[in-house]
Amino acid sequence: MYKTKIVLSAAALAVAQAFPVLAQTQAAPPEQDVTEVVITATRAGAERASVAGFSDAPLLQTPASVSVITREQLQALNIRSTTDASRYDASIGDAYNAVGYAEQFAIRGFKLDNARSYRKDGLAISGDTQIPLENKDSIEVLKGLAGLQAGVAAPGGIVNYVTKRPTNETLRSALLEVSERGTVLGTLDLGGRFADRRFGYRVNLAGERLRSYIDGADGHRNFISGAFDWQITPQALLQIDADYQKKSQVSAPGFQLINGVSLPNVAADTMLNNQPWSYPVETESSNIGVRFQYRFNPEWQAVVSANRHDFKRDDYTAFPYGCTAQELYPGFCGNGDYDVYDYRSLGEKKKPLAAQAMLQGRFATGALRHELTAGLSYFQNKESWADYLYEYAGVSNIYRPVAVQPLKWTGDPATERRVDRESSAFVQDIVGLTAALKLHAGARYTKVRRNEVGLDAQTDAGFWLPNVALVYSPRANVSGYVSYAQGLEHGGIAPIGTTFPNRALAPGKSKQVEAGVKAEVRGISLAAAVFQIDKGLEYTDATNTFVRNGEARHRGLEMSAQGKATRELTVGASLAALHTEQDGTGQAFFDGKRVTNVPAFRSTVFAEYALPQVPGLRINGDWQFVAKKAFDQANSVMVPKYHVVNLGASYATRAGGMPLTLRAQVRNAFDKFYWRDVTQDLGGYLFPGPERTFRVSAQLDF
Repeated sequence: MYKTKIVLSAAALAVAQAFPVLAQTQAAPPEQDVTEVVITATRAGAERASVAGFSDAPLLQTPASVSVITREQLQALNIRSTTDASRYDASIGDAYNAVGYAEQFAIRGFKLDNARSYRKDGLAISGDTQIPLENKDSIEVLKGLAGLQAGVAAPGGIVNYVTKRPTNETLRSALLEVSERGTVLGTLDLGGRFADRRFGYRVNLAGERLRSYIDGADGHRNFISGAFDWQITPQALLQIDADYQKKSQVSAPGFQLINGVSLPNVAADTMLNNQPWSYPVETESSNIGVRFQYRFNPEWQAVVSANRHDFKRDDYTAFPYGCTAQELYPGFCGNGDYDVYDYRSLGEKKKPLAAQAMLQGRFATGALRHELTAGLSYFQNKESWADYLYEYAGVSNIYRPVAVQPLKWTGDPATERRVDRESSAFVQDIVGLTAALKLHAGARYTKVRRNEVGLDAQTDAGFWLPNVALVYSPRANVSGYVSYAQGLEHGGIAPIGTTFPNRALAPGKSKQVEAGVKAEVRGISLAAAVFQIDKGLEYTDATNTFVRNGEARHRGLEMSAQGKATRELTVGASLAALHTEQDGTGQAFFDGKRVTNVPAFRSTVFAEYALPQVPGLRINGDWQFVAKKAFDQANSVMVPKYHVVNLGASYATRAGGMPLTLRAQVRNAFDKFYWRDVTQDLGGYLFPGPERTFRVSAQLDF
């Protein structure tokens, strides 16, 4: 009850802050100046993205596959989480994305690294909890290897969250939203300049009562952030930001195969973590970031940035795994019974610190024009945890839940178990060979050190990560490119139940070749890319040991279109065709098989139409299609394809002279059951997609 009051109070605060101003505005004289911020539609898309490379070149001329969801799109599409955003990019899929736990994704079929693939303003943060979007201006996704830009990262790519910055004009915006089974969200967004206009501010607040589509996966979330600018001189800019989030939510485990061979027949809202002693997963996360930019002249500048992230988690779960009665590990019994394990991991901590310094400039050598970037970066992450509890507690049933008794366990304090350090030097030169042809050439040297306390396992090695590309732009609105890149990732961590749990494999390199074309045609941004990525295959072998052996090869085609087809109609489409194959292990169980949880084809289509007959009214919808996926590494069980249709509308009007936007959505409009995530993590689990859900919101800009 206390938690609910906190969240509802935060939501009420957002409204209370808005409507007193409404009353004042109604009584104000006509000449009073009222700043307006009106968001009524999505823009055609972003022109630039920091993840596309070090230069300031537009996306049209960058040799990389990049997608961006802008602030306008985040608002107009009611995007409240990265999971919401991911459905608009067919290259992104779920990867053990359990409700109430961490949002985890795969790009181009490769699961992202929670420690290195998620970034805030280009610097690594932990992806072990839901990353808040209230203080984010956009979400940038680089698809493919990011060795040059990021150093250590999973080969699928990186997700970068761009922080909101102070506005030049006064910004006041409040939002109240109700969704799902009674989720209530209230937010405030405040920005502007102080009396001394060299100083700017941006403050975001959020309170949320969580009532997931899964019955019982409830909780609450509170968030606060601040960003400040100081224009010290016309050449020097200092930016500081900080944020804090506390989230508590009961997590929803997935399902295993019935008799180890067939898909279960369950409702999408079925909850397996529903024991009387189930507790929410408690997470706290915070960031402190700083960025200093100095422009020596119009051609040269230096940028120094750093970010400290702190993460803490207490994890409690009545975890379903296996069927002792039929000796299935993993798998549920034929009658729906499953073993319940009491899992507790308390005091988990991660403290990543990232810093980077860059010098950028333009110059000429004869007829050749250069855009040079050189820099140094440093990353450190200290991880602490205590010995966890994972013990058999009893038997329950997916159709008829049974209460089992918890175990008595006090636990030990968390201690430092793993320390990662990464030092890098990088350089990139973009050379204008002709008016239409540019050479992008760069490399990063990365020194990786890892110390696993108590496991007698250490890493100390250096790696060169080259990146080269040619970009040909025969016209201002058309470009094509070919590229070659190498990437680096930390080795996977042995899962619970294997011979050496929690021990990490050595770092491994990956390689990518890619060719693409981009164009702007009558207001529509078009892009297509073909690629091949090769990396070492990691799996648990017949001796129950987690190893790297053989190769995973992902070949794919990506296509996208986005923009305004007419004055009233905005359209978007994204598709990804992916062929994945495991090979070189010498075991028929793996070789030649498809990678699990990766469909051969995925697409999404979006449209929004402004009704000219009713000014301010827009209707929208999107359709997602995902082809069948392999559940297990032997490909003996395939999970069916699915279609999902989402519908929405928005209406922009005025209340007391101030802009008011009302939005409504119905997701999974035809109430189709589907398995959205079929990860092999922790023995293999299936997660159902949300049933039909509704969402309504009101945003007042004052």
